[in-house]
Amino acid sequence: MDYKKQIENWKKEGKKIVFTNGCFDILHAGHVDYLEKAKSLGDVLVVGLNSDESVKRLKGQTRPVNPQEYRKKVLQALKPVDLVVIFDEDTPERLIKEVKPDILVKGGDYTIDNIVGADFVMSYGGKVTTIDFVYDVSTSKIIEKIGEKNQNRNS
Repeated sequence: MDYKKQIENWKKEGKKIVFTNGCFDILHAGHVDYLEKAKSLGDVLVVGLNSDESVKRLKGQTRPVNPQEYRKKVLQALKPVDLVVIFDEDTPERLIKEVKPDILVKGGDYTIDNIVGADFVMSYGGKVTTIDFVYDVSTSKIIEKIGEKNQNRNS
């Protein structure tokens, strides 16, 4: 089923739709915790996933480590995630306007005033919120650690 149709059906059923987005390149405990908390804010969690080209522009030519279809498959297998939609732009603004979520969520490293789509969501009475990170982990830190271990092995 087309994702727009699925969202339309959920809205007709009166489901509260939560939206978040990210690269989710190497999935870790921080991602899982964040997605569980995001889902707890509503009935349905829609995740906007940066395409491979989008990740390259944002994170550099060596990223993503995992291609978009693999990242999508892993996200879709997570209990809190109801729908994953890949987007090609650098920001999810177009997708947020299509989904028109009840709640827009980003990580605690954002403030409401620098969350893309926040003004749009609040314009129709939607809520925008952030979720604090519990785990001190990131894909970039994992990649860095792997690099350090390889350097030590080669020294």
